[in-house]
Amino acid sequence: MQLPLQISFRNMEPSEAMEQAVRDRAEKLDQFFEHIMSCRVMVEALHRHHRQGNTYHVRVDITVPGDELVVSRDPGKDHAHEDVYVAIRDAFDAARRQLEDYVRQVRHDVKTHETTPHGTVAQINPEGDYGMIEASDGHLIYFHRNSVVQGDFDKLGVGDTVRFVEEMGEQGPQASSVTVEGKHHVVG
Repeated sequence: MQLPLQISFRNMEPSEAMEQAVRDRAEKLDQFFEHIMSCRVMVEALHRHHRQGNTYHVRVDITVPGDELVVSRDPGKDHAHEDVYVAIRDAFDAARRQLEDYVRQVRHDVKTHETTPHGTVAQINPEGDYGMIEASDGHLIYFHRNSVVQGDFDKLGVGDTVRFVEEMGEQGPQASSVTVEGKHHVVG
């Protein structure tokens, strides 16, 4: 960390053991991602309930290049947070997950979902149970009646927009899972 760890306590007396637990967790974050600029942790004892003891709220603010990650672990109805060490653990576990997400974004490891290819029906041969799709890049792709989802082959017409999965068949590209685009679909 570029700046020293800041730990604060509210509505409770700090203890060396609690501070050490926070320091250990923060050190693990720093080992995971060495570019953490600062880390501030606030441990707060919430008001006493009649039937249970204190519950603890832990907030972790991590400053990283270009962003700030904030984890605020409210105990809610979780009786596990009656133990301050469990509350600290849970907060830092959540902080680690946020930091992992941040690192994936920085490294461009974020999963991208490919859009399903689309095209227009260029030919239909109802007697032969097949047709041809012209893909958005202009190449032709064969499809069979059985590839059309929900048995919509007989509803297809030349010029209809479809989505499909392209595979290499024995005689060239072919489409499987051909889906007719409705008016509610957006073709991208």
